[in-house]
Amino acid sequence: MLMNEQPALLGAGPQGLSVPRIAVIVGAFVALLLLYWGTAASMVSVWNSSETFAHGYAILPISLWLIWRRREVFSRIPAAPWWPALGLLALCGAGWLLARAGEVQVVMQYAFVAMFPALALALLGRQLAGALAFPLLFLLFAVPFGEVFVQPLINFTADFTVALVRATGIPVLRNGTMFELPTGNWSVVEACSGVRYLISSITLGCLYAYLSYRSLKRRVLFIGLSIIVPIIANGLRAYMIVMIGHTSDMALATGVDHLIYGWLFFGLVMFIMFWIGSYWREDEAVPAPAASAAAARSAAALPVRPLTGVAIAAVLVCALWPALGAVSDKAAHNPAPVQLTGARLATPASGPAAWNPEFMTPDASLAGKYMAAGAPVHLNVLYYRNQGPDKRLISSVNRVDNRKADFRQIGSTLRQEDVQGQPLAVRETRVKGPDGTNYLVWHWTWVDGAFTANDYVGKLRQARAKLMMHGDDGAAVLVATPIGEQPENARVVLRSFLAANLAPLQASLEAARGR
Repeated sequence: MLMNEQPALLGAGPQGLSVPRIAVIVGAFVALLLLYWGTAASMVSVWNSSETFAHGYAILPISLWLIWRRREVFSRIPAAPWWPALGLLALCGAGWLLARAGEVQVVMQYAFVAMFPALALALLGRQLAGALAFPLLFLLFAVPFGEVFVQPLINFTADFTVALVRATGIPVLRNGTMFELPTGNWSVVEACSGVRYLISSITLGCLYAYLSYRSLKRRVLFIGLSIIVPIIANGLRAYMIVMIGHTSDMALATGVDHLIYGWLFFGLVMFIMFWIGSYWREDEAVPAPAASAAAARSAAALPVRPLTGVAIAAVLVCALWPALGAVSDKAAHNPAPVQLTGARLATPASGPAAWNPEFMTPDASLAGKYMAAGAPVHLNVLYYRNQGPDKRLISSVNRVDNRKADFRQIGSTLRQEDVQGQPLAVRETRVKGPDGTNYLVWHWTWVDGAFTANDYVGKLRQARAKLMMHGDDGAAVLVATPIGEQPENARVVLRSFLAANLAPLQASLEAARGR
């Protein structure tokens, strides 16, 4: 009997998959990677440049290991190509193209990574891909996402720390995310936001919940704790650092010390959380009996042609969107240099602007100091054309303040203004200069001929304009004036300046666009 069965298994891969079928599956995944190589490279670039996302290198090996742990499912569930999954693959590709047109790198990366589970669904079928759902979806943690949470986490950490310090009985004078104690000054900056701890905790929490629990309720509960615990722990860490600095007369925890304390504290918190979670650990479910040798041979003997057909169709669907992107880029590209002047402005410049915002280098800029209602107004206009990864109007790396010049943001909020009967949404930001002067800054963007203070709306307008072959021209507009004692007085100054110059400014932008 053994001698009769042996020839039937020749040419079969592990758990009954034939070598040709494995080759087709691997070839489809490799083709997907090659088609979107630029997006994959952008993820690796972020992993290399930011310690926050360095864990991205470990995601693929972990995912492959999780699949290997469940390799027995390949003998229990035959691979059955599922053609409707091509629609999901096309949806991911369309999302990638839209994000590419709007230069939203993180959405491009998510759409690209989501294509891998969608491709697996098309090649393996609903049952087999469903059995491997978590290992496949775990790949999404490779996307470097989380910068959007930095400012909210900074605000929460500042609120939490100041509240605890005051509860301790120590007087605190707060100005935005900066606060003063009798022994020294403190500022909650990006490194203190706790975003690194949060991202690491969520990633580890999801993995631990999958490996340790079987019930959905316990998994969701533990993942929820992995979100809440690091946020609270980071607030406690910040409070401890301030207290160490205060009680040591600023001799300790004022430099790299507090970063070391932070990682040690985070490691201890995570260890305690996993240790407590282990008490509710559920034993792994006993897998169903393995398929018989006859069933394994049957799965291996399934024809390769249907799998090859869906694999070719899937690769063609994936290839469609980069091709459309290349056509869109060529049609929307504007080789003309940008000509941006302030000749149309009603108010003449009286000197240079107090500072320049920390943005990616624009194609053209307009900056100067003007007078309105008896007070100085500092104008900055940054114009962008043919945007790309190294030159974007709307990006998380663009900052209204300029820390290189020691200008620091204190707080920000949205406002709705009325300028000569024209509604204008602006983001109002307070910035503290190196000499202690506080500035009130109104800033917004101009995209496809319209003003907006919403970055998401701006990105959608940019994507629409580019896909409709209108080009991707856009500009950031910032006006600022010293706050003084009354913020409302500063707002009156900015309204006065915009009443005289908003329409000329818009005309200047339209002229630069060359519609």
